[in-house]
Amino acid sequence: MTNPFQLLGISDDVVNAVKELGFETPTPIQEQSIPVLLEGTNDFVGLAQTGTGKTAAFGLPLLELIDFKVNKPQALILCPTRELCLQIANDLKNFSKNVANAHVVAVYGGANIMQQLREIRQGVQIVVATPGRMLDIIGRKAIDFSNVKYVVLDEADEMLNMGFQDDINDILSTTPDDKKTWLFSATMPAEVRRIAKKYMNEPVELTMGTKNTGNVNIEHEYYIVRARDKYAALKRIVDFNPEIFAVVFCKTKLDTQDVAEHLIKDGYNADALHGDLSQQQRDKVMQRFRERNMQLLIATDVAARGIDVNNVTHVINYSLPDEIESYTHRSGRTGRAGKTGISICIINSKELGKIRQLERIIGKQFTKAELPTGFDVCEKQLFSLVHKVHNVEVNEEQIDQYIPRIMDEFKDLSKEDVIKRFASLEFNRFLEYYSKAPDLNAAAGDDRGERGERGERRGRGSEGYTRLFINLGSVDEFTRGDMLSFICNNGKIAGKSVGKIDLKGVFSFFEVEDDVADKVFEGFKSVEFNGRQVRIEKSGDSGRGEGAGERRGGGERRSGGFGGERRGGGGGYRGGSGGGDRRSSGGSGRREGGRSEGGNAGGGFRDFSGRSRDEKGGSREGGSGRREGGSREGGSGERRKKW
Repeated sequence: MTNPFQLLGISDDVVNAVKELGFETPTPIQEQSIPVLLEGTNDFVGLAQTGTGKTAAFGLPLLELIDFKVNKPQALILCPTRELCLQIANDLKNFSKNVANAHVVAVYGGANIMQQLREIRQGVQIVVATPGRMLDIIGRKAIDFSNVKYVVLDEADEMLNMGFQDDINDILSTTPDDKKTWLFSATMPAEVRRIAKKYMNEPVELTMGTKNTGNVNIEHEYYIVRARDKYAALKRIVDFNPEIFAVVFCKTKLDTQDVAEHLIKDGYNADALHGDLSQQQRDKVMQRFRERNMQLLIATDVAARGIDVNNVTHVINYSLPDEIESYTHRSGRTGRAGKTGISICIINSKELGKIRQLERIIGKQFTKAELPTGFDVCEKQLFSLVHKVHNVEVNEEQIDQYIPRIMDEFKDLSKEDVIKRFASLEFNRFLEYYSKAPDLNAAAGDDRGERGERGERRGRGSEGYTRLFINLGSVDEFTRGDMLSFICNNGKIAGKSVGKIDLKGVFSFFEVEDDVADKVFEGFKSVEFNGRQVRIEKSGDSGRGEGAGERRGGGERRSGGFGGERRGGGGGYRGGSGGGDRRSSGGSGRREGGRSEGGNAGGGFRDFSGRSRDEKGGSREGGSGRREGGSREGGSGERRKKW
């Protein structure tokens, strides 16, 4: 029987590789686009939601059109983030594993640029790149695009939302005029339409579904709560779905880290993904999530773009995005490859208008849902446990040797007693927590307590807490979530006993409840990390800010100039021109100044000389907004479409 991919015109070597990956039948976007692209004579615009198989839709035709006997770049694929860059490159390598002399190189920031340059020099036919790092390599005159026949712009709407239009112009100006341009996008805003007109000549346009609509396999729900109850509502949604495997979206990096830390303290298997993590930290977080060793991934929009993880059951919008199109990309993390998914929005009553606007844009009705009661959660958890016990796979060979001792332990219990005790192991925890759980649902128009998104969780100060110093920090590849686990595991304390964690470069500060401070000191008496002794000391004055300095034993003083933070005016998330968060490192004489997320072109990440800062990795971090290793957070304000 002829394979469906062969009927589309794909060669046997590539089809066999695709079959080994488990793909038997083309998706609709693949079925429609592959025959057109195989002709190699047309520009092309493909509109389809994330998770519909766009990578194979353009990747398989590329492998048929490229001359692999020639070791020169013949195809350039541009995408917005390093995660998506790596995903596309890996997919193409898997598709072409039976093709002789096929070479694919991933070019992205946050990784060693010298290694990427070596791979390019050795010969490559397909380059997959983020715009920032690609510009750096072009600036070094380390690549020749004169033989490029095909340029693919993947997730084009996201690249433009992130402020990459100027970079795309600069990159494409180095490619031949007679190349063919293939543009793939989930939505078709005016900016994407303009780029199609500029770079394409009468392109073939293929739309799967209606433009800007959401995936038909995704259900959309919203819950109305008071702002102070938002975190409690998130926990209740998670508890009501015992098998949840979700991405939780927050608006800012601060919120992302804050929510992740609170979830970890409350016993949930969660971690944060945002732009301040190093590539190694991001890879570690994503590996845990892909392997399902983590249940909840808390992420910003920028960090989550390009995430391709199967079987995500829920997307939870802890905060609604600023741009309407971003909602489509968020919800597209679930319901992938024909599976169903649920997209949840936790809103306050003032945001109902945004929900109505989203309904009009994506063409789908949102369901107003009610948060479950404490009794509902306990019942759901109980029967989830019963279901697990009923379906657990028993290793007869291993368990048989213990059965006599187990039966002896239970000899004074009836069958009903044993069942009750097993069920109560997990059930009691939820029963205790939800015994007096309040109703968190808020009626439309109920604006009480809407002054702050994080509400009462933020109100807890340092009273009743002891502030401690530890000689580990971000240079040791710790995130705040890692530090929390490290403190709890070695100090033998629960996460709820830990207060604020203040992560620095080579050291950190953290708070613990007064009555467990001695226990922490005892637990860390002989702890080592990477061959060096871990030191825990009391902070000199826990009431002081980061810049006030900390006195430690022997009269040594750590001043705020060694990793402290100064807050500049006029910057921050919503704009300004180059103000925002300025961090100075007086110990090394180096300042990372002027971070502006969402600011104008005067921002960027600069050192004293004003040069682009990511010179150790070779990619530029600067220009309009903040670019990290090839991806950029922010972008010129005029590029952002507001609600």
